[in-house]
Amino acid sequence: MGKAEAKGLFKIIWFVIILILTIITIAAAFSGYLHPADSKLMSLLGMALPVLVLVNIIVLLITIYKQSIFWGLPLLALLMSWNFIGSMVQPRLRRELPQNTDGLLTVATYNVHGFGNEIRGYSCRQIAQYMSKEQADVLCFQEFRDNKEFTMDHIKETLAEWPYFYMPNKEEAKGKLPIAIFSRYPIVGHQYITYPNSSNCSMVADIQLGEQTIRIINNHLQTTNITQKRKKWEKELATDEKQREMEAMEDAAETLHGNLVKRAEQTDIICQLIEQSPYPVVLGGDLNSLPSSYTYRRFSSLLKDGFKSCGNGYMYTYRNGKRMFRIDYLFHSETLEGVRYFSPDLDLCSDHNPVIMTVKAAK
Repeated sequence: MGKAEAKGLFKIIWFVIILILTIITIAAAFSGYLHPADSKLMSLLGMALPVLVLVNIIVLLITIYKQSIFWGLPLLALLMSWNFIGSMVQPRLRRELPQNTDGLLTVATYNVHGFGNEIRGYSCRQIAQYMSKEQADVLCFQEFRDNKEFTMDHIKETLAEWPYFYMPNKEEAKGKLPIAIFSRYPIVGHQYITYPNSSNCSMVADIQLGEQTIRIINNHLQTTNITQKRKKWEKELATDEKQREMEAMEDAAETLHGNLVKRAEQTDIICQLIEQSPYPVVLGGDLNSLPSSYTYRRFSSLLKDGFKSCGNGYMYTYRNGKRMFRIDYLFHSETLEGVRYFSPDLDLCSDHNPVIMTVKAAK
């Protein structure tokens, strides 16, 4: 084979690779329109979209640098992924709170991971100080646990700036990952939501803001269970036995897909609550879902993603995973105006960052 033939063959292979990458990326970008129960492949593919977008950016730069005629393919993939990209990056400047705070409501959500099980409550106190500085009015917590040394009374005392709170009683919370809502304003109604065959849960709290009522929906949707099973999968993948490797990969796929289906079913339940709400809604929490997911697509079809309406810069909330994953959110109703949205990089007790959003209620 001569140089010209080898060069031609390389171009064909390069084109096929880029074409396959483009098709896979576009499929992943639209995977959220399918219920995970309807397609295992598509739902799992959506989880790879952050990496696929990054690879397409690299390929686009390479093809432009090499003056390749194939640059249009990665560009097409990125354009088809624009909704996902817009949910991760917003070019506007960060907004600050206005001098006049009348009608403003600042909501924060934070998976605190049991406050790190710290016996002196250092992280809890730091969180309270930070939220006070940011003038947070409502705090939505996930994995809200005490311990024998730093008890629930200690936590309530630390969060005394938010005197109104709602959390399930011990009987309701048995076997569940506990969540809670703390507020500066009176809570005039509440509801606790559990899900079948799941330790996850959600809650509703109606906040009285002057003459208006705002419905807060705090969620901790189905966990991925990756952390719990990672060591087992890594051990089996490290063996030279093909059978065990295949079984580990199949188990991982089945676990991820099963939890995607549960998360989608939980999402549908919450969407019914949103549609039936007589009040404007602020929805947030640890959704364990990427912006490419069915969960994000459903919520964003009913509410506005606060990051898109008033956020800026690059948004991630999961501190592991190379800072590539946004899984904690705050959404708001169309009747609420987004004022600011950000996720501070707090290195405390959790592998999540908090998310803070300020909205303005209609007069």
